[in-house]
Amino acid sequence: MILPASHPQRLELNDEVHARPPEAMAPPLRVSYLALLLDPAEHEASWEAVVALARRSAVAPPLPGANHFSADLGAFRVKWERHTEFHRVMFIAASAGEDPFAEPAMAEVPADWVQALPGRLIVAAHLGLLRGGEAPPDLDAISERLFAGHVLVGSAMAGGQAQAFTDFRLHAGGFSRILVLDNGMSPRQAGRYVQRLLEIDTYRMLALLALPMARVLIPFLASSEQELARATNALVRAGEADEPGLLERLTALAAEVERREAESLYRFSAADAYYELVQRRIAELRELRVEGMQTLQEFTERRLAPAMNTCRAVAARQDALSRRVARATALLSTRVDLTRERQNQEVLASMNRRAQQQLRLQETVEGLSIAAVTYYVVGLVGYVAKGIKAGGARLDPDLVTGVAIPVVAVAVALGMRQVRRLFRRRRKGLEQIAVGRKRPEA
Repeated sequence: MILPASHPQRLELNDEVHARPPEAMAPPLRVSYLALLLDPAEHEASWEAVVALARRSAVAPPLPGANHFSADLGAFRVKWERHTEFHRVMFIAASAGEDPFAEPAMAEVPADWVQALPGRLIVAAHLGLLRGGEAPPDLDAISERLFAGHVLVGSAMAGGQAQAFTDFRLHAGGFSRILVLDNGMSPRQAGRYVQRLLEIDTYRMLALLALPMARVLIPFLASSEQELARATNALVRAGEADEPGLLERLTALAAEVERREAESLYRFSAADAYYELVQRRIAELRELRVEGMQTLQEFTERRLAPAMNTCRAVAARQDALSRRVARATALLSTRVDLTRERQNQEVLASMNRRAQQQLRLQETVEGLSIAAVTYYVVGLVGYVAKGIKAGGARLDPDLVTGVAIPVVAVAVALGMRQVRRLFRRRRKGLEQIAVGRKRPEA
């Protein structure tokens, strides 16, 4: 059958459900597990490290761009996964004896390669997968022998087909310890439950990365809230002269709050996502209570939930502070704008008064100009009349001068009025041309 053209990412999206499959595990096994935080620049180095390990054992390395890899390297089996901000490596080796932590799987891995792994270690764990017995395990003996006598946390899993115990403490070498007793799980089922247990520890630690940041932000938020309260109180009593200084204070506070929020937003969001994964992985264990012992869900919720609630409260408090600072800044900006508008109105009123004064002065000057021009023109008319009389004509120069005064004054006034009209028309024409040029740009 001929199908339409496939989406370019169809194969990748279809195979995503098969990515990072769990390893099949059958007891007795030793498992060593490392999870390391990565900087963006270290993602490629993570892949290169796994390639180097595979080549040491003459095994085909992962392809470029791969995010997971598993292979049998002889003395141990390795499983590597790369995620958004961390990568994790699991080493699996057969176990001999009842103490899977005496000689962990990590002992089979080249030490120089482990030390050169990129990233910063966030989780290191040894897990022992042993066969369970028909009789209930002696928890006190297990605690004394494998967990240095610490109080254990654990439960039955998979409908009673397995039991898991841990003390959530770091032991020799900086590794935590998990013991899993297999009472009849299939190898694939055992691999899934081992992976879930290790993921619970990993996502728990990754979620808790937000707690130190929340603790640092708490005093900052308290001081910022106090500064906002002081600025708001000053805003109520502030005059026009105080507004620029207040605006500068609020702007600086808003910038600092936004900077802290930008720095912590990803970490708090990631903490929520990791916490949800922890809860989901615990639910997938299908825990059954072991009498007298806290389950993994109870222990994790009692300690992790308050930390996550603190992070959420700090994130909400930070967001609320950001919005309050923005409102106060907007209010003060409105006041500053109103002050500027009032000042502009006063300036415009002052300019209007000056324009009216200049108009009156101009009218006065124009009146004087008419008188001056009339005086000089009438004087010229008088000289002409005298010249004509001297030529023998019967003409009275004084009478001609007197008659010429109103005629010349009216003529000069009409001429100046015509000149003003001409200037007005020319100015209006220039303004229309300027408006016509601006319209296409708008």
